[in-house]
Amino acid sequence: MADETVMIIDDRSSGGYSAGEAGSWRLVTDNVMGGVSAGRLSVAEIDGRRCLRLHGKVSTENSGGFIQAALDLDATQLRNASAYDGVVIDVYGNNESYNLHLRQDGLWLPWQAFRATFTASRQWQTHYLPFTEFQPHATRAVLKPDRLRRMGLVAIGRAFAADICLGRIGYYRSQ
Repeated sequence: MADETVMIIDDRSSGGYSAGEAGSWRLVTDNVMGGVSAGRLSVAEIDGRRCLRLHGKVSTENSGGFIQAALDLDATQLRNASAYDGVVIDVYGNNESYNLHLRQDGLWLPWQAFRATFTASRQWQTHYLPFTEFQPHATRAVLKPDRLRRMGLVAIGRAFAADICLGRIGYYRSQ
């Protein structure tokens, strides 16, 4: 999008797991619910660009099926994205489909989220994910961008080798 406004949540300038005022990224796997998927979160550099890398093996055995890089939005100003149209991400991957999950106030069960799917190709690519395209999962709630609490970059739903790098994430608004 040529004419846009972006509020950066994380541009990987920290060089570590910190996303600045947003908090810190952490790994969550289906092991918390008895699954057997294995993942790793690391800091990497791909094609000269710093990134957060989520990689591992997603397994659907034992009712499992996901690995996730999760970011709790610690800063109050990042929880209200109502002035924006959606989420923008720069990713590099292995030509597989991944999800971005959003959680908001009022979702209490760990599997409840609003989900958008995208493909991470073997080159850096920018994806614009409008809030209108996030689908509710295991909830009847409506996505309320002014009540966000967590973002998750997720490899989910099928057995595969996950490998995705996040170079930037933020909210965008078209002009």
